[in-house]
Amino acid sequence: MAGTEQESLDDLPPSAKLVFKVLEYNGPLTQKGIVQESMLSARTVRYALERLEGIGVVDEDVYFADARQNLYQLTEKPKAAVDCGSEACAAEQ
Repeated sequence: MAGTEQESLDDLPPSAKLVFKVLEYNGPLTQKGIVQESMLSARTVRYALERLEGIGVVDEDVYFADARQNLYQLTEKPKAAVDCGSEACAAEQ
């Protein structure tokens, strides 16, 4: 990480990218749900969630069905995942 001010989604390990995609396709999930969907170990999912929270693309909320767990979801507009370098993106704005 030396020399970079902010990390982006492209700079993350494959496990973090997989967790991002699982949340993108399935919506909000608990850590246990992410482990089941991604088939990664609980420790790997925890690390991936830390990295994703660190760059601001994942939010952590209380899971009201079981307050011992947290609910993870993508932020409204993941700033690291948005790439407006294309003409199609400029046309949408």
